[in-house]
Amino acid sequence: MSGVSEDIPDAAPHSGEERTLTDSTEPLGAGPPRVVVPRWVQLVALPLAALAAYALAKAAGKVLLIFIVAGVIALILNPAVAFLQRSRLPRGLAVLAVYLAFFLVVAGIGVLLANPISNQVRSFTHNLPHLVNEANATIISFQGDLHRVGIHVQLAEQGKTALQTLQDKLSKSGGTLVSFGGGLLTEAVSAGFDLVLVFVLSVYMLIYGERIGRLVRRTMPNGDGTRADDYPTLVQHAVSRYVGGQLLFSIIMGTTAGLSLYIFGLLGIFPDGSRYAVVFGVFFGVMELIPYLGPFLGAFPPIVVALFSNPISALWVGLLFLGIQQLEGHIVAPQIFGHTLRINPLLVIIALLLGEQLYGIVGALTALPVLSVLRETVVYLSGHLTLEPWDRSHDGML
Repeated sequence: MSGVSEDIPDAAPHSGEERTLTDSTEPLGAGPPRVVVPRWVQLVALPLAALAAYALAKAAGKVLLIFIVAGVIALILNPAVAFLQRSRLPRGLAVLAVYLAFFLVVAGIGVLLANPISNQVRSFTHNLPHLVNEANATIISFQGDLHRVGIHVQLAEQGKTALQTLQDKLSKSGGTLVSFGGGLLTEAVSAGFDLVLVFVLSVYMLIYGERIGRLVRRTMPNGDGTRADDYPTLVQHAVSRYVGGQLLFSIIMGTTAGLSLYIFGLLGIFPDGSRYAVVFGVFFGVMELIPYLGPFLGAFPPIVVALFSNPISALWVGLLFLGIQQLEGHIVAPQIFGHTLRINPLLVIIALLLGEQLYGIVGALTALPVLSVLRETVVYLSGHLTLEPWDRSHDGML
């Protein structure tokens, strides 16, 4: 933005008056003209617009979140729709084809993973009584060791297995579980309704995507006519980069966790690791899509299975996932998201915290794509707007 104030007088109209938001200053070199933002807009209109936007967002609540999620989905799928349109397919049919292809791909991935995952789940279920017996024996042995050193703690009741103890606890908490299940069912129905609404809105956004793009272009300052300076295209690319980075990140972390557990199984550190490596790796990769809680949720199943087998194995598995999280936080995540988002990591953390505070997990999930769009908006406007300078001739008299 250096040299902006020097360009303004040269680009002023012949009448001697500076142009405002409705007029554009002609730049000295090639490129689109810059729009001058008058002082009264900077002082009054922009602050009022910001307050109005905040009040509207606060009043809209979950409705705004649904529109944001639908918009992100539409931006992700729009390149595929545009590709099909280039083969002379009507846009409505292109949208239908893209959604059908999306659901077929998801179903295909599910079919490919269903067999190994179901086999490993079946094997785990079959071995569960044996694991429980081993856990019970370990607890009794540990309780005996404590008694021998003078620490009298009742960890297991005489003649009861850990499974029976768990069954007794569940039966006593039956009323609480029923109440929780009813609340969970209500939340599931509400979430299902929201998902349907998001799906419908995203379909309409895709169908009318070209009209929306033309409206946005008329609202924003003019670009230079190329795709590299077209605001809707820049926004779409920003969201696509985020999604690509997130998918790559999840694949890398899930593969790392699965291979590490498989090696632990081969080495005998965690014998069940090689048996359940696929299901644990897939689960860990999917959980990595969830900010903050994802790594802990992904590590929970293997640690619990290892705890049933041997507390020492659980300790090693816990240390393994601690190391994976350190690798994720200090090497993998900065390299991937630093390249895709092009945003300072501090702003990424603030966006995640703010999104989680406003809308919970869904807010945290949508925080980064929204931040990517805001970044592209700021960069685009900074290249096409010029703030009218304030008169500083009397600064020395203050």
